[in-house]
Amino acid sequence: MNALLSRSDADIIADFVTDCRLRDMTEKSIQSYLSCIKIFTEFMKRRRVNLAQVSREELKLFLHYLRTERGVKQKTVKEYFSALSALWGFMVDEGMLQNNIVLPFRRRYLKQYKAEYEDERRKLLTVEEMSLLVNSILDPRDKAIAVLFAKTGIRRSELQAIDLNDIDWSELSITLKPTKKRSNRVVFFDDECAFVLKRWISVRNEISPRTDGLFISYQTLERLDRNGIYSAITKYATRLGLHDPSSRRLEDHFGPHCFRHWFTTWLLRRGMRREYVKELRGDRRREAIDIYDHLDMDEVRREYLSCIPKLGLYLLRS
Repeated sequence: MNALLSRSDADIIADFVTDCRLRDMTEKSIQSYLSCIKIFTEFMKRRRVNLAQVSREELKLFLHYLRTERGVKQKTVKEYFSALSALWGFMVDEGMLQNNIVLPFRRRYLKQYKAEYEDERRKLLTVEEMSLLVNSILDPRDKAIAVLFAKTGIRRSELQAIDLNDIDWSELSITLKPTKKRSNRVVFFDDECAFVLKRWISVRNEISPRTDGLFISYQTLERLDRNGIYSAITKYATRLGLHDPSSRRLEDHFGPHCFRHWFTTWLLRRGMRREYVKELRGDRRREAIDIYDHLDMDEVRREYLSCIPKLGLYLLRS
């Protein structure tokens, strides 16, 4: 807290903007954040409160102000608190604060955020734990499965259905098979994921598979089934104490869907816009005319690459 108390709000926000640019966020997204943060700091200034003094009660007052005095719609309210969460996340990363107080506030008071993006009981790994997990996997197929889950947040059935020709190496993207659950079918991956995928495909091509599927069974040489994918994850999670198959508590289990929870949570915590995260998740659209029809996918890709956590996979190169 001392580091925060010794700095002005303007200096902190300026450093936040610099950090956003270092992460290669688009100017449009940065300006959107700044617009929301400016209104927040002006509201706090009237109350003689600076960033170091903001509490849960101050967030409540700001939420009330947005809804009652400014008449802001729920969707825009979420954008305000997404910007604040990104700012607080920056201050935590820089050691100015110990906790991001905006995250639990969003879960409690922005109900749709909680319903869509949070499962309070499902296990959530830290970035360091996820790095430990994927780097503990020596089998090239299983490592590629784990990293692809973490970097894309796709469902088990979607991963199972991927064919080799679904991958666009020039764009670092995958076009998923159409399903009832998914709207957007294009997901992106980063260079770490590309590294482990290419490593696995090199091995795959040497064992004469009988399918075009990306992931195959070593025994049948056919497309890997759902149980095979599940086992490819849980056996390593169990070794690290992340998965307890004997427990009845959901929070003691780590399976394929936990990667989707990790993907969503860490993109949001690193400041990715909520509508971009929803697009990459492929969440079903509920309106006839939807904002997602107007998203610039090149911009979504740039934001994704700036926000998706790195897992230290290049340590494997020699």
